[in-house]
Amino acid sequence: MVIHSSVAVCEILGTISLVTFREWQQLTPEEAAREVGRRERSSLREGQSTAVFSALLSEADMAAAFSKAAQGPLRGVPYVLTDLFAVDGLPTFGGSSFLAEVRRPGPSAAIARDLGAAGAVLVAKTHLFEFAWGLTGENAHYGDCEHPGFPGRTTGGSSSGSAAAVAAGIVPLAVGTDTGGSIRVPSAFCGLYGYRGVPGDAWARDCFPLAPSFDTAGFLTRTADDLKAALGCLVGLPAAPGKASGIYLEMPGVDADVCRACRDLAAVFSSEAPGALRAELQSAFSPAAEVYGVMAGLESWRIHRKWASRSLGRYGPLLVDRLERARAISQAQVAAVGPSHKTIRDAWDSFFGSHDFLVMPAVPFGALLKADCTQGNRLRMLSLTAPASLAGLPVLTIPVPLPSGLTAGLQFIFRDARSPAMASVLEALVQSSA
Repeated sequence: MVIHSSVAVCEILGTISLVTFREWQQLTPEEAAREVGRRERSSLREGQSTAVFSALLSEADMAAAFSKAAQGPLRGVPYVLTDLFAVDGLPTFGGSSFLAEVRRPGPSAAIARDLGAAGAVLVAKTHLFEFAWGLTGENAHYGDCEHPGFPGRTTGGSSSGSAAAVAAGIVPLAVGTDTGGSIRVPSAFCGLYGYRGVPGDAWARDCFPLAPSFDTAGFLTRTADDLKAALGCLVGLPAAPGKASGIYLEMPGVDADVCRACRDLAAVFSSEAPGALRAELQSAFSPAAEVYGVMAGLESWRIHRKWASRSLGRYGPLLVDRLERARAISQAQVAAVGPSHKTIRDAWDSFFGSHDFLVMPAVPFGALLKADCTQGNRLRMLSLTAPASLAGLPVLTIPVPLPSGLTAGLQFIFRDARSPAMASVLEALVQSSA
């Protein structure tokens, strides 16, 4: 089924060649630069380039960068970086109208340095949902980021430009961030493979923060093999065990077609949660969206209050609404969700005492139309993504084809970023899509 997913997405996007790291690495620096430029011009609809890219190198500068690429395992692989990370010589806007004006530029972020040391070549920075505070591809300042294969439908967010650049075949690798689902949702909507790291690592500390206790960095790729290659060289994967133990958790509030497709694909990797465990986890996770909204919202308000107090008009309407909600969070609300947060974390600890990974739907529906990007649907998405976020857990996301031609996703949730079970799942994904 993973094979069918990749084929379906390629057919939708009309992209036939140069979708893998290895294929890009066969090109000369000049050929690679020309190919990135050609794909940027031909694969995005009118107006979408400004919604996707905050900075795009000229082909001459790309060719020079490819020529100077380090001799590493990713040498010659072009990538894009979500515009929450600093890069020498380029401004950082964070999807906003003013961040570059009020924040002093810093040195290149650790994730950019690590990719450069591995030989990957930065060709662009990408736009995102303003300040990464949303799960759709909307942006009032630079334009909404649309799914490359479905006009009018969102890429998902907040890592919207990164997802669009990979889904359109412009580059095979993108860096994004994931606080409450910002890699998982666009991976699912755009038929991509995604990796969400863990809060507090060097990569996450270098991004402009949304909610520091929950912020993570990670990657999006078109293929399982490329995701495995990126993680193997940048995160490090231990030897895979013979077989890892995984459980699939069916969640309420998921559209029927998504539920069926996720259940069928999950059966390849895991067994269904028995009744008692399913009930226990569903009960523990049921308040996750509310808990996340309070705890992450309070942290986000602390970051933005100095600007919101004097420059509220510089924010887009969606951010103004989020800021007003966050401003109103009280200590009583924080105290009220504390027990639920502990219950969620305890449930994860108990689960990992006897299992290696949990599989859940990543989204409750396929890519949304603009009119459906509502607060209600945001909460439906958070109900699936927030349980892992609240426990600071690493996640792999894989695409799930839907009968409509859209895609959803499965999230594989692990105890830690160097779990042998993650290596086992990645190996199974690569084999199934070979």
